[in-house]
Amino acid sequence: MSSRTLIIISTFLFLAFLTWQLRWVLLVFFGAIIVAVAFDVLIQRLQKRVKVNRVFALLIVLMILIVAGLLIFQLLVPELITQVKELGNLLPTLELKIQSIISSQPRLVLLKQYIPDIFRWERVEPVGSKILEFAGGAANSFIQLLLISLLSILLALDPKSHQQIIISATPRPFRNDISKLLDDCRIALGGWLEGMTISASSIFMLTWAGLSLLKVPLALLSALVCGLLTFVPTIGPTVATLLPLGIALIISPTLMIEVLILRVILQNLEAFLLTPLLLSRTVNLLPTVALMAQLSLGALLGLPGLLIALPLTVVLQVCIQEVLIAKVMDTWN
Repeated sequence: MSSRTLIIISTFLFLAFLTWQLRWVLLVFFGAIIVAVAFDVLIQRLQKRVKVNRVFALLIVLMILIVAGLLIFQLLVPELITQVKELGNLLPTLELKIQSIISSQPRLVLLKQYIPDIFRWERVEPVGSKILEFAGGAANSFIQLLLISLLSILLALDPKSHQQIIISATPRPFRNDISKLLDDCRIALGGWLEGMTISASSIFMLTWAGLSLLKVPLALLSALVCGLLTFVPTIGPTVATLLPLGIALIISPTLMIEVLILRVILQNLEAFLLTPLLLSRTVNLLPTVALMAQLSLGALLGLPGLLIALPLTVVLQVCIQEVLIAKVMDTWN
């Protein structure tokens, strides 16, 4: 092995080790980039309609988001708090209902031994006494969200200057390519965020309307969970369906089947019509790629890794298409 090869391998290993040690810093920074791109999409749409400079446009966007957030908080949060309390009261009833269904079916009696005692309501209640153990994690998450918010505002104020830092750090012959790559990544990520936001909002409204028509309790809470987990495709919608199914089971098995049919229809509408239509002009992620990215980053970084898996995959897909495929593979003789 030559000394040059040894140096390259050593440098690569050192950079990989450094990246792993700084993974939470990089996670916060990438989260700030995602939020900054979301701001940038809104800023550009505003500037197309009103001729204002970027700083004033960002202030208008922030004010609109704050006012909209306060209105949503005032309209929905009190009802959500009530429904969360009702959910806590319904959990013991749901457990008894599941136990009775298992006991009444001879083929399901064996499942009783697989229901661990730790999930019994008597064991769930004492968990409340350990709530202080999560205080440190909650405080850490709050600080991370605060840093992401501040960094995203700074990035959104002057994105060109931050892009120029990256461009200046590359060799001169590649600067035009890097500039185009950064713009394409921003467009792809912005399009993905815009499309997924519309998709999640549509699923929230349709689920809320459907569950309300079926007269399922806690319809708002269930719809909100379904809408938020739309941002985690493949895994999220399936997990979100468990909440309205469990609540409907308390009422009757027939209602549970109706809720299941509703969610299957909405999931297929979102997965095969709404999302592909919204993302067709920006990025097209294969379900297998999305699922592998979610599983890999979820295993490495937990919930934060699961949340950034798809935005990161969008960026990596653009980089692979424009660098690895266009500049290397397509020119290979």
